[in-house]
Amino acid sequence: MAKKLMKGSEAIGEAAVQAGCKLFFGYPITPQNEIPEYMSMRLPQIGGAFVQAESEVAASNMIYGAAGAGERVMTSSSSPGVSLMSEAISYLAGSELPVVIVNIVRAGPGLGGILPSQGDYFQATKASGHGDFRVLVLAPWSIQEAADLVQDAFDLADYYRNPVMILGDGLIGQMMEPVEFFEGRVPTKELEPKTWATTGCDGSRPTNVVNSLFLDPEELEQHNIHLKAKYDRMVADEVRFAGYGTDEDYDVLIVAYGTVARVCSTAMEELREEGIKVALIRPVSLYPFPYRAIREAAMKAGSVLVVELSTGQMIEDVQLALARSRPVHFHNRLGGMLVSPDEVVAKVKAMLGGQSEEVHHG
Repeated sequence: MAKKLMKGSEAIGEAAVQAGCKLFFGYPITPQNEIPEYMSMRLPQIGGAFVQAESEVAASNMIYGAAGAGERVMTSSSSPGVSLMSEAISYLAGSELPVVIVNIVRAGPGLGGILPSQGDYFQATKASGHGDFRVLVLAPWSIQEAADLVQDAFDLADYYRNPVMILGDGLIGQMMEPVEFFEGRVPTKELEPKTWATTGCDGSRPTNVVNSLFLDPEELEQHNIHLKAKYDRMVADEVRFAGYGTDEDYDVLIVAYGTVARVCSTAMEELREEGIKVALIRPVSLYPFPYRAIREAAMKAGSVLVVELSTGQMIEDVQLALARSRPVHFHNRLGGMLVSPDEVVAKVKAMLGGQSEEVHHG
């Protein structure tokens, strides 16, 4: 398929369709409204169904039912809407149901604003809901990557029988870039038939039950051990990251994800033109986090700079990866304000000039 200029939210919706998603349940909230708008137009064209639920709580339980029947299903929302979905996300993980959830993050806390933010990192990677579970989290930095990761997300959700979240910001949702959808795409995983799904039973097979309730504590313990083994496989097999200049010599390593990493890549180019040796590493999977890759890349640098649109969330994982082996500095903007390449350039120069102190969080 030839490249087509698309808004990010529309590309996310089309990527879901290309991945075989025929069902969407959601509730409008900016800055991701173009996703349900696109799906309301597109799904009837392929024999699918779009339902605007009465709330995010309702939508999150509708995807539970559809996933339980073995269908590929998606919802999307923005920060406070995902908070309302958190109970159902825990139920989905506990019941081992594959769904794709898109969060186009808005600035917060509270109602916040619709401009870009990365303030939901903790929510996505540490606290998607109550209980002892994990959600795979993927963070694109371009519209093409958003489309690619959405398609991968459906495969990963089916493979692990687990929710997968795409975490973007207002820029990913609203900006336009050329996108290409590749015909004959090969699934990222070898997928088994959904023999567990509640598709109706005529007595020819045992009855399938989708459930997260285990009243016997020993049985619940075994269920949690089973889930933990699945999360361990994710950590072993699903770490994704990209390095820029990390195969060369450098004095400063920048760590950033999503669209902020694009800003940092521009800053890196400007710094290198001035003869300042800088490299960039970009986590693509936020869970599982690329601890080893960041630790190994940091060993070649004198110091590390973390750049985020938050008060400092991913930086805690970077500090955990480094275990105080390198000084970690921080630069951020909040409330929907964007980091600029000039700010990153100035921060790196301040670090090298001894005018920036190491940052400690937690």
